[in-house]
This record gives sequence, structure tokens and C-alpha cells, in this order.
Amino acid sequence: MGNLSERQIRWILVGVGAGSFVLLRALDVWFDTDPFSLPEFLVDTVQLLLLIASSVGVALLVQRMQKQHEEKMTLIRDLETARAEGRDWRAKVQANLAGIKVEMDRQFGAWGMTAAERDVGLLILKGLSHKEIATIRGTSETTVRQQAQAIYRKSDLPGKTAFSAYFLEDLFTPPPPRKAGLDGNGAIPYDGH
Repeated sequence: MGNLSERQIRWILVGVGAGSFVLLRALDVWFDTDPFSLPEFLVDTVQLLLLIASSVGVALLVQRMQKQHEEKMTLIRDLETARAEGRDWRAKVQANLAGIKVEMDRQFGAWGMTAAERDVGLLILKGLSHKEIATIRGTSETTVRQQAQAIYRKSDLPGKTAFSAYFLEDLFTPPPPRKAGLDGNGAIPYDGH
């Protein structure tokens, strides 16, 4: 049954249930020695239908639970794979990030920034607003605004965008454009003529 779809399995179970019902009713009528009574026949038929419907329902429920278990196990495997890939990526990037942090600290020092200005500068680079930085640092928004202005003045940069670009633009540079007539490997493509 592993190759059948859920819909096919349902139809098979419905067919088995209907076949069982017909067979059981036929056997009951065939071997019944009591005289025929329509009310008794209808009550027996309803009881038999309920029994078979319950059996088919349980089979469908078990089949659905198995399908959900398989889906859950697939999701767990995918999640573990994604977590492992994330751990690998973070491990590869850590050495580079440490180097970038050292260079940022060196540049902050060259600009003559205080420790508080360095902290604010790093939070600005993370993209936080003055209000968010003030909340994190436990200071007023006015103090953060003044520290940000001192950062821009000391760095000789006009504002937040230029300050962020100073550190981040080289991280996101596009690849150099290809020369006209050359393929990605620097060779002239052959067109068959």
C-alpha cells in the first residue's frame, strides 16, 4: 500500500466496507431461520452499517496518522539539515567577522571615538533607530542623537547612510561586469561559424 495515494487508499477502504456490508447482509438473510420482518431487517442493516462505517473510519484514521507521522519525520530531518547548514555557515563566517570587528575598532580608534560612541556606532550599523539604541543603552534619545552627531563629525561623514556605507559597501559589491564579446571565463564564445 506504500505506492498508493491517500485518495486511492480511501476508495479501496470504501469498496471493502461496501463489499463487506453486502456480503454480511446476504449471509444474514440467507441463513436466517426466523420469518422475515422488515423492522428487524432495517435495525440489523443500520447496526451493520454503523459497525462497518466505524471500522472504515478507524482504518482511515490510522492511515492518516501514519501519513502525518511520515510528514513530521520529513520535517524533522529537513529542520536538522537546515540547522546543520546554519551551524556550518556561522562557523565559516566567525573568523571573517572577528577580522571585520578588529578593523572597525581600529577605524573607530583612528577617528578618536569614545567607548560610548563606538557602542552607538555599532548599533547604528546594525540598523537600529536612535530610540531603540537609547532603550538598549539605558540613555535618553537626545544623548544617542548627540553621540551619533559626534560620530558623523569625527568620521567626516554626512550621516547614518554614509557611515553605514563606509563599512558595508565593500561587503555587497556586485561582480565586475563582463567585457563585451567574452563569456564568463574570459574567452570569446564560439558561435559555430
